[in-house]
Amino acid sequence: MVGGEAAAAVAELVSGVRQAADFAEQFRSYSESEKQWKARMEFILRHLPDYRDPPDGGGRLDQLLSLSMVWANHLFLGCSYNKDLLDKVMEMADGIEVEDLPQFTTRSELMKKPSRHHRIRPAFQEE
Repeated sequence: MVGGEAAAAVAELVSGVRQAADFAEQFRSYSESEKQWKARMEFILRHLPDYRDPPDGGGRLDQLLSLSMVWANHLFLGCSYNKDLLDKVMEMADGIEVEDLPQFTTRSELMKKPSRHHRIRPAFQEE
C-alpha cells in the first residue's frame, strides 16, 4: 500500500501549503495588485519557518512582514533604502521571479543627464 501512503503524504503537503497561503493572506495590503501580492506572499512563505514568533513573543513575524514590504516597495514602487537592508532583502528574494517590473530612474541618474531645457538668453543685456 505504498501508493496510498504516497497519496496521503501528497495530500498532507498540499493541505499544509494551503494553510500557509491562507495564513499569509491576512497580511495582504488592500492596495497591492495581484502580481505584487503573489510576489510578496512567495517572499513571506519562503521565510515563514525562520520567522515564526517564539512562544515568548519577540515579533519575528513582524520583522518578516517589514522585510517583505521593503522588498516589494523597492521592486514595484522604486523606493530606496539603506544599502545593507536592500542587500539583505534582495538576498532573501533570490530566485523569486517577477515579470514586467516597472523601470525607475534614480535622482542621481537624472542629474547626470543633460537638461532638455535650454536657458534663453536675452538678445541684449543692460550693463
